[in-house]
Amino acid sequence: MGASVQQVFELFSATAPKGWRVELIEGEICVTPPANGEHEEIVSELSGQIRDHDKGVGRYTGIGLNVPAASDTGHVVPDLVIAPKGSFDDEEEWHDASPVVLVAEVTSTSTAERDRTKKIHGYARAGIPVYLLIDREEAEVTVFAEPSGDEYAQAHKHKLGLVVPLPAPLGFELDTAEF
Repeated sequence: MGASVQQVFELFSATAPKGWRVELIEGEICVTPPANGEHEEIVSELSGQIRDHDKGVGRYTGIGLNVPAASDTGHVVPDLVIAPKGSFDDEEEWHDASPVVLVAEVTSTSTAERDRTKKIHGYARAGIPVYLLIDREEAEVTVFAEPSGDEYAQAHKHKLGLVVPLPAPLGFELDTAEF
């Protein structure tokens, strides 16, 4: 009998080179190489603007989240996770997503389709209030809000370079001119 998807996922996770991401999204194992500099500059700028707005939140990169998947549990590593400080101060590799107030993904050629489709479902099912998708290929930012089932009730698109309103619980304007 063959190995389960979960067993193969655990094997890939244990043997992936440093800096590579291994995720289990909607029953599919996804292995992604380290991000390029432009990608990381966008994540850094976003993180900085959030910190400038609210110093009480933690800004996490490389944190693993458990999100409900089409079958079993999904394991994702968003580009940026915003949650109250101390939300992940344990020894676990994969964390409950309930304290998360925002996840952000910055598209790359290898991840764009998953970021635009499959991850939306897991983030919505997990009840994450805001999913911010920064789509470099489309030159736009989509703010997903009000999770309901495996979708978000709201999805507002904005061209990169504009000021983008973020809903509660963040509730401030994000300047995407530096993206």
